[in-house]
Amino acid sequence: QVQLVESGGGLVQTGGSLRLSCAASRGILSMKSMGWYRQAPGKQRELVATITSVGSTHYADSVKGRFTISRDNAKNTVYLQCNNLKPEDTALYYCNADAFIIDYWGQGTQVTVSS
Repeated sequence: QVQLVESGGGLVQTGGSLRLSCAASRGILSMKSMGWYRQAPGKQRELVATITSVGSTHYADSVKGRFTISRDNAKNTVYLQCNNLKPEDTALYYCNADAFIIDYWGQGTQVTVSS
């Protein structure tokens, strides 16, 4: 069992920045990958970014060049640096841990971008 706790969301203006954090209850190195997903009202949950245990990253086209995912294995924490935020980035952002045969999810942190 892994508990994931997200933080860092908030209300920002268009063009602003936020840094989201995801603290895991145990070692993230044992996970296949860690990731961030988001879900806007009335829409399906979508992938934002992932990072593997060896540091390979993948981003949704909509956030490439603006968001950066990183990890601190010593702190069991994954980050999502969100720059140049747009109103369409408004969503509940979830942390995900892919443990090969099971996925773990956090409760989410809200990001709201005003125009």
